[in-house]
Amino acid sequence: MPILRPAQSNDLPEIQSIYAHHVSNGLASFEEEVPDLAEMTRRFDTLRAAGYPYIVAAEGAGGPVLGYAYAGPYRARRAYRFTVENSIYIRQEMRRGGLGRLLLPALIEESAARGYRQMIAVIGDSANAPSIGLHAAFGFKTIGTLPSIGFKFGRWVDSVLMQRSLGAGDSEPPKD
Repeated sequence: MPILRPAQSNDLPEIQSIYAHHVSNGLASFEEEVPDLAEMTRRFDTLRAAGYPYIVAAEGAGGPVLGYAYAGPYRARRAYRFTVENSIYIRQEMRRGGLGRLLLPALIEESAARGYRQMIAVIGDSANAPSIGLHAAFGFKTIGTLPSIGFKFGRWVDSVLMQRSLGAGDSEPPKD
């Protein structure tokens, strides 16, 4: 059974490798050029310094990273400070093996514990039934589709927006 733990700097080569596969072969990310390890390190350090959760699923305590998830800012303006966007990436050979069902609830719980109130999933490709289904299984509601918003692999691609409340959600004001 994989273990979940906070991501560490020494996980970044494996995280970068997992992400590189998704950039090069899939529509989960609309990036077209694979970021190198230095760029992935910069992104990781920025998220961690700002207090966002970043977790990995690993094969045992010292085993390889099988997948990872993190929350980051939904948008930069201050009014969005209680809303996060989630990202989950799974090693290709481990996809559809249940890792998303381990990572997503852990990320939801950790984000809520840090005071965030809303989580947004921006899912590349409206045909991505596994990701849409995973998010729906954990309480996300589809709030819209942005048709043909990206162009990758020679075709137009939609983004599906899904949202879920965290903690008290919008039932009371957040604590700054």
